[in-house]
Order: sequence, then C-alpha cells, then structure tokens
Amino acid sequence: MLEEVRITGLGVIEDAVLEFSSGFTVVTGETGAGKTMVVTGLGLMFGGRADPARVRPGADRATVEGRLQIEADGPVAQQVRDAGGELDDDGRTLIVSRSVSAEGRSRAYAGGRGVPVSLLIGLADDLVAVHGQADQQQLLRAARQRQARIEFAGRFRDFASKPSQNRIKALTRAAA
Repeated sequence: MLEEVRITGLGVIEDAVLEFSSGFTVVTGETGAGKTMVVTGLGLMFGGRADPARVRPGADRATVEGRLQIEADGPVAQQVRDAGGELDDDGRTLIVSRSVSAEGRSRAYAGGRGVPVSLLIGLADDLVAVHGQADQQQLLRAARQRQARIEFAGRFRDFASKPSQNRIKALTRAAA
C-alpha cells in the first residue's frame, strides 16, 4: 500500500507531501492546483516517461519519492532484494524514488539502490492502480474489452465449475 509520496520540483509543485490511507483515494481540486502533477509524479515514480519539460522552472531536477507497505515475503520484496535493495521495518517498508534533471537525465531507486526503470515498471503492477478521467475510452478498443473480460473471469476461476474453468483457460490462450 502506498503510504506517502513526496514530490519536489515537478511542474507547479515546489515541494509537497501526500499521505494516503488504505483503500480508494481520489485527488480533487481547483484548476491549476497540481492534480495533473500529482498523477504525473506517480507515473514518474513507477517508471513513466521522464520528461525534462516537467521540471519546475528554476529547479535542477524533479524528484518523486514514495513509501510503501509491502509483504515481507511477497514478490515485490523479492524483486527489490534481487536488485540489491533493502527494505525497512522488518522487511515491510519499501522506499522507491525517481528523479529527472532539467537536462533529461533520469535516475531510479528502490530500497536505497539504483535500479533500472524497468524494475519500477514491474513493481507498479503489484503496487498501484492510477486511473484518469478518460480511462474508460480504452474500452472502445476490442482488444482492451477482451482483456478486461479475461481479467474479470480470472478472478472467479476458483469458484467456477470445471467446464467453466476449461472455457476460461481456452479463452485466455486464444486472447494471448
């Protein structure tokens, strides 16, 4: 679970700390308040494009740092350890960060260790889900509709009858 994010030097944000609670979080505010920069920061932190144009004018770099609670023996913890990173608080707290300089140089860290951006991208699938106001437009594409149905069906695979389980497996293979 994402507990805290600190954003510095990103767009209109000079320095901000956001604290999250468990469950569903909605970011709202007036035009120009920085909602887009918060979402951009989350994207940057989890491997999104590092655009130097987003660095705040006058700042040397934009930095986003997040503190997450994870399962000590889960796949995220293992990926971080495999990359040489360390976890805090009995292996349950992970610090990830990403920065982009005004010149365009990007750096990524997980557990205090420099890591490839691809690691942050992989971790994101298990850690966060960020949705924007136009995300439903993706469902206009047939391939995305098919993927959504398969993901939904997969969640109920264990409760389905044996013939239904076989049909779900066949559809999953056909869609791949």
